[in-house]
Amino acid sequence: MKESRKRYSAAFKAKVAVAAIQEQETLAKIARRFGVHPVLVSQWRKQLLEGAASAFAVSGGGERDAARSQDELLRKIGELTVERDFLSKGLRRYR
Repeated sequence: MKESRKRYSAAFKAKVAVAAIQEQETLAKIARRFGVHPVLVSQWRKQLLEGAASAFAVSGGGERDAARSQDELLRKIGELTVERDFLSKGLRRYR
């Protein structure tokens, strides 16, 4: 019977990665303490170090993303309105 993969929460991964960054224990000891494979500890540590810069990045692009998503939503509303009108006209013919 096939075993399902274990899924770890982001908070757990962060806790393990921070412990690895502190370098008070070896990766093997940290892995044993948290019950994960040492490779996962090193991967999570690497991901935390690579993503740490984004925590301090200026969020100036948020407005641009919001405007883009608003445009996409308005376009979708227009498409759905046209589709609804088309289908309602088609239903009137068969009544």
